[in-house]
Amino acid sequence: MGSGPVDDPRYIGYRRRLIEAMRAKGISDLELLQRFDQVPRHLFLPEGVRHMAYEDAPVAIGYGQTASQPSLQAFFLSLLHPNSEDRVLEIGTGSGFLTALLALSAGRVYSVERVRELSIRARRALDQLALTNVALLVGDGTIGWRRYAPYEIIVVSAASPGVPETLLAQLADPGRMLLPVGTRDRQDLILVRKEDGEITQESVRDQCTFVPLLGSFGWDERTQPGTR
Repeated sequence: MGSGPVDDPRYIGYRRRLIEAMRAKGISDLELLQRFDQVPRHLFLPEGVRHMAYEDAPVAIGYGQTASQPSLQAFFLSLLHPNSEDRVLEIGTGSGFLTALLALSAGRVYSVERVRELSIRARRALDQLALTNVALLVGDGTIGWRRYAPYEIIVVSAASPGVPETLLAQLADPGRMLLPVGTRDRQDLILVRKEDGEITQESVRDQCTFVPLLGSFGWDERTQPGTR
């Protein structure tokens, strides 16, 4: 990966500058930064917005969805600390970029996306990088993916009105779940921990804005067609 055959040399300098920008924002974990160097973000974006791939900013990817800001995704990973023993459930595959970052350190990644076209596009990019420890599902992410539960890590990349009980039930003990919770317009990023049967919740960042988590245990999709 990185500067391998699937990469485009034109982007390598831009990717290194993104990493330097992330370091300037206080992201100092070298192993974490190396993952961002290993995964060419432009592969996960539509052709028309690839020129924005290495800006530290969210990028629209179609279907009312966005690829999150890289430094925010680095913050996610710094909180979750995935390792080779972890089974990860990701709700909201989106571009698939975070999926790829998770796959570099976790044992297995199971990712659910409600927009079929995005899941297909993500699968194509993941296959280019030969990431074989990722399974994708098209469906209602608020239901989770019970078949492979429990998961040591659950990460939700869309805003929920609360912590879905369905996902909490699929969280391992011990386990940790990260998700934005609040209104459609503004959320707090919540880190949920399960240990010895006890559930704790901690706000790790406030004033966040994510697309809404639509589905049976999230927001009603009929009130906002075309988005998650």
